[in-house]
Amino acid sequence: MASTRFTQQAVIITGASSGIGEALALRLADEGAWLGLAARRADRLEAVADACRQRGGRAIAIPTDVTDEGACRALVEHALAEYGRIDMLVNNAGLSVVAKFSDFHDLGLFRRVMDVNFYGALHCTYYALPHLMKSRGRLVNTSSLGGKLAIPYNSCYVASKFALGGLSDSLRLELADAGVSVTVICPYWVVTEFHEHYLDRDGRPKGPAGRKLYTKRTMTADQCARITLEAARRRRRQVLMGPGQPAIWLQAFAPGLADRVIEATFMRSLRRRSQPRPSV
Repeated sequence: MASTRFTQQAVIITGASSGIGEALALRLADEGAWLGLAARRADRLEAVADACRQRGGRAIAIPTDVTDEGACRALVEHALAEYGRIDMLVNNAGLSVVAKFSDFHDLGLFRRVMDVNFYGALHCTYYALPHLMKSRGRLVNTSSLGGKLAIPYNSCYVASKFALGGLSDSLRLELADAGVSVTVICPYWVVTEFHEHYLDRDGRPKGPAGRKLYTKRTMTADQCARITLEAARRRRRQVLMGPGQPAIWLQAFAPGLADRVIEATFMRSLRRRSQPRPSV
């Protein structure tokens, strides 16, 4: 029997057209939540909204580019007009560029990642926050283990997620008396379209080859959504998935060793994948 703890709770989810965002929407629909689903791909977004309605939730698709502050304000206003309240905001939209920082042609792609991963969350949070304070609701930010431990070839992604973590921690302190919880989710690798969409230094998406890093043991989007929603229910401060907790301890007490472990166990294959494609 599905939990009903989010029944008739109005929830905005960004990055909801696929992956973790879609999985969150479907699970919340099973509980009878009222969903405002945001992403750029209108057709995919409407398909997710329709699936949510078929599962018993209310859902509206609100095509949104989170890099546009005005669009984020309109997103919040649209959801508020539909449901009359906002109980939870899940900032889940994300993008990455995999390249050596010194190989960037300019800072345009770096700024683009910051705009999606950090400013997109900032925009939505700013406009949703008064309503979350009114409902004593929940703010959930999808970060990454890359927001806790730096890895090479991902400088813009890591910078954006570290910034998101800092914003989250500051807001948590400010909002304690208002009854608004702030939960940061730090997944390890999850089977989604994310790695198909990540860009090289020329702004070209990796495509289907991006899925090659996944194995049968890689966490599914639904598993990640289940963990995320349970953390939100309990108003947990932070969730570290995969090797997150031991890695954080190693970084704190033996940072040099942590660097070597990251290099040896994680980065060799990524370095090979991040090399520029040969010219044709």
